[in-house]
Amino acid sequence: MATFITRLTTMSIAQRLVSLRKQKGLTQQALADALGLHLTQVKRYEAGTSQPSLDALKKMAQTLRVTTDSLIFEPEELEPDEDLRLQFQAVSNMPAEEQRIVKQLLEGMIIKYEAERWSSKTR
Repeated sequence: MATFITRLTTMSIAQRLVSLRKQKGLTQQALADALGLHLTQVKRYEAGTSQPSLDALKKMAQTLRVTTDSLIFEPEELEPDEDLRLQFQAVSNMPAEEQRIVKQLLEGMIIKYEAERWSSKTR
């Protein structure tokens, strides 16, 4: 199982879909039927010539019993870098009130950053 998970982490969405479908013992037609799609569309997804919609990704995740994140992202894309991970660990050891303050500070900085980023795109 660990080898299978390791293989999933270095694959594209198309490759993950093929691998998960086969692991579940589904044919392309069976997956298409479960997703309510035409067989041709599943073949396009697996070939990487078409990208699934959000609705299709959600149905795939439910059918294959995985998270949508595991279909879309490489694991390192979802994890903080080492410095942030250590800082988050330090915050998790703080009393609840101090954690609340740190979370508010972070939220304020994130909102400020996003607002600046979006305002610079509209110029």
